[in-house]
Amino acid sequence: MMRSMLENRTEIDARSFRRVLLAWYRANARDMPWRRTKDPYAIWLSEIMLQQTRVDQGTPYYERFIAAFPDVHALARASEDRVLKLWEGLGYYSRARNLHRAAKLVSSENAGTFPQSAGQLQTLPGIGRYTAGAIASIAFGERVPVLDGNVIRVLSRVFNIEACTDEPKVRDQLWEIAATLVPVRDPGDFNQALMELGAR
Repeated sequence: MMRSMLENRTEIDARSFRRVLLAWYRANARDMPWRRTKDPYAIWLSEIMLQQTRVDQGTPYYERFIAAFPDVHALARASEDRVLKLWEGLGYYSRARNLHRAAKLVSSENAGTFPQSAGQLQTLPGIGRYTAGAIASIAFGERVPVLDGNVIRVLSRVFNIEACTDEPKVRDQLWEIAATLVPVRDPGDFNQALMELGAR
């Protein structure tokens, strides 16, 4: 149904898709601690932790990190050894080191205030296009897309994309599709809805 609805990519079909997807999400979204806040620090932390990590595995780590480092200043003041110790078991330790480096920059250079646009967020260590889009749309309401494995799964099926999604040309096409779908209102909810549908 969704595939045929969007084949021509008309604006009215995009609106219908958004409406159906957001209604599904609001009725079925899993309760996660970082979904209960618009705090960019908490959202950033969750996005970095969940890279290469399942939600059920990452949630206890997230909760321990928030308890130990309740804000970006607390994380910035921590020693790298303590950060890595709390990260132990999540793997990909460069994520933890970049998290710590970014916290120091935000704390010292921006007085603890996160950049509010996806473009500015990408200047921080460890934040790429996807993570920047997630933070900017969820925390700040910026109309920017996200594209991770879950979103690729949804868009590939909806738009009947059979080409290899690892190819740069195909990936660019998927980013373009994702960008055209993001609504002006509640872009963060819409992006989370795409991720939730793909994950489930």
